[in-house]
Amino acid sequence: MSYIQICMDDWSDYNVCLAVAETGSLTAAAQELGVSQPTVTRRLQALEQRLGEPIFDRENGQSRLTVLGKKIVDHAGRMREEASAIQRAAVAQDQSLSGLVVVSASEGLGADWLPRALISFQTANPGICINIMIKNHSANLADREADIALRWNGPGTQQSLVGRRGATVGAGLYASKDYLDQNGRPNSVDDLSDHACVAWSMGDFFGWPSTDEGSAVLPRHVAFKANSPASHIKGIDSGYGIGVTSHRLARRHQNLERLLPEFNTSLDLWVVAHETVRKSARIRAAYDHIIQQMKIDQKYFSEGAASHL
Repeated sequence: MSYIQICMDDWSDYNVCLAVAETGSLTAAAQELGVSQPTVTRRLQALEQRLGEPIFDRENGQSRLTVLGKKIVDHAGRMREEASAIQRAAVAQDQSLSGLVVVSASEGLGADWLPRALISFQTANPGICINIMIKNHSANLADREADIALRWNGPGTQQSLVGRRGATVGAGLYASKDYLDQNGRPNSVDDLSDHACVAWSMGDFFGWPSTDEGSAVLPRHVAFKANSPASHIKGIDSGYGIGVTSHRLARRHQNLERLLPEFNTSLDLWVVAHETVRKSARIRAAYDHIIQQMKIDQKYFSEGAASHL
């Protein structure tokens, strides 16, 4: 085995070490890397055997770094940053309209609007392959997890990212007609305290209304939670209670009724890329195309009007 091959094998194991350190467990690291948990365990054990010391202390399913482990993760993190910089520089030099473009988005956009928005782009550029990556957390663009990301309320805090606001997504209060027939219809924000709530398990994404004086209005109880837009709106449609969801998703469910239309909330949707990677012709073209399609569908996002795509 050559020296280069040994280094590459070692780096692969260090990357596993980084994933375990960042996710906190072998199971989560395996999911992040797209491999099995036994594979992660085996490669960690091989690395620890070569180094002669443990990298992690394992207790109750959690993995905590040892003193040696902290040093390794620090060095390996810088190695990953440099490797990513090399990859970004190589991609930036490519001015052809062919190859792969990876776009990261949440489930609600990535499984619905984004494939329709990009079909005309791929048709015009048949040499480009579109890869849509559904992620519930922000993709690391510096580490090339994706080339372009759709994000809420800004590009984030990561350095060297460029972003443009593409659309404003409007939302309001909705409930199923069946639920409202059984439980009554609220006439004011204060009346919401008499109703059940369909909430997000990761916090209120769009936010629950407050009174004009700014006082919080708490629902009678939370009857249903979800971390998926499809599951969340299905909970509203099934009659669990009242929820805040986007107008664009609500318009597809004929059994839903909008409540208190004076209440309207929104989130800004941004298109983000790493400043170096966006110099690539295919990535820049895809980036600009997504922005253009969002502008075309402005009322679809803000009001739930029919999509033009």
